[in-house]
Amino acid sequence: MSTETLLREMRRQLHEGGLRGCLLVRDLHTGDEVGIAPDTQLPSASLVKVPLALATAERIRRGELDGATTIDVRPGRTAAPGPTGLSRFRHPVRIAIDDLLYMSTCVSDGVAADVLFDLTPPAQVTDMLREFGLRGITVRHGLDELSDTPLERFDASQAHLALSLAIDAGTGGRGHRVPQLDTTRASSGSARAYVELLQALWTPSAIHPEAAGRVRALMAHNLIRHRLAPDFSSDASTWSSKTGTLLNLRHEIGVVEHSDGQSFAIAALTESLVPASAQPGADALMAQVARTLRDHLRQR
Repeated sequence: MSTETLLREMRRQLHEGGLRGCLLVRDLHTGDEVGIAPDTQLPSASLVKVPLALATAERIRRGELDGATTIDVRPGRTAAPGPTGLSRFRHPVRIAIDDLLYMSTCVSDGVAADVLFDLTPPAQVTDMLREFGLRGITVRHGLDELSDTPLERFDASQAHLALSLAIDAGTGGRGHRVPQLDTTRASSGSARAYVELLQALWTPSAIHPEAAGRVRALMAHNLIRHRLAPDFSSDASTWSSKTGTLLNLRHEIGVVEHSDGQSFAIAALTESLVPASAQPGADALMAQVARTLRDHLRQR
């Protein structure tokens, strides 16, 4: 099947499954790539925790931060507790910066991420990305802002209304009435920009090998594995990744490393057109499309 025919079929499947997809798959050794709308900017949601981890790891390497330094975190830091992590804790906790890195990246803990953002603010994280030659990702705010959307403000029985607003209130220029979905106000990036970040972490780049290796190890231990992992994990491969979820957004970025030496960076950024929170079929579909694109590259 030609690339053009394949992409047309993948777009059809995404549309029929209620998804708008922006995907890019790149062979990290040859640079060959295939994608669907890879340059479209979308809000990053929790994908931003990877640039945050990189900035924190690099500052530890430079001696600007000490990973053993402990910080006191009290309950109630966020008004809407997330599904995991420190926001669910009922009592104060003292935790080291190294362990905040683990909680933020591997458990997708928003409170842990915001404590790290206290140390390295969003603008500084963006500046460090630019220092490494990565220009397609902009970090504009902490994670607490992601817990103040219509979904948290509406009654649980009205969740479908919040999701309908997320789906319908955007503009052609990627603006949105919900600020967390407005790419001019929210942390944002494209599939291509996140693949560039993955390439810089997995292959020689301006990023110091020590910092890059630390972020790779964190992503390898990501515990949120319901989205792309089922299609990319096996006894003959390893899948290192990070998910991002907000309202109707379902994202995942990662690198699959095969035992035969091949490695592929994958970014799947999607918007659901269905006003429902639980959509396992959408997660399975985006994984299927990403794997089909990877398979296409392997067969070239």
